[in-house]
Formats: sequence, C-alpha cells, structure tokens
Amino acid sequence: MTERIEAHLFISGLVQGVFFRSETKRKADEIGVFGWVKNSPDGRVEAILEGEREKVEKLVEWIKKGTPGSRVDSVELEFRKAKNQFQEFEIRY
Repeated sequence: MTERIEAHLFISGLVQGVFFRSETKRKADEIGVFGWVKNSPDGRVEAILEGEREKVEKLVEWIKKGTPGSRVDSVELEFRKAKNQFQEFEIRY
C-alpha cells in the first residue's frame, strides 16, 4: 500500500496575479493530488496537498519552480499524516 501524506505550504514571491493558483490546480489534477490553494492577505499563496507521497512530492517540486510568469522566493513546508479529507483539488477564495 502506498503511503498517503499531507503537505501544508506557504509560497512567497511573485505568486499572486500571475495564474499561480490556476496552474497549481491544473498540475494537481494532472498528477492526481487533492486539496486546495488560495491567496493569503499577506501576498503569499497557501496550499494543502494530499495524496500518495510520490505524487505530493512531485507537486511540491513543481511549486518550488513556479509558473513561467511567477517568481517563487521561498516555500514553507510541513509534511503530516494524511487525513483523507479531500476528494478533489480546488481553488479557494
């Protein structure tokens, strides 16, 4: 059985107003990761990723690189045991 994990991220840099959330959702759907992504009032983007360890780690690596129009300066990241609380990946507002 493949281990399921959850990752909680805060992404800093030029990550708002550059399609970062929509591209993260597209990539999460492509990889098969569940959870959500949203803009934070402080200019960062926050995300919860849940799924098989390998898939979550793949999405985390993609997030660290960012989208063509973004600039990721830093990623605060905490891994936890998955709570199996998501059925899809969504953009929250």
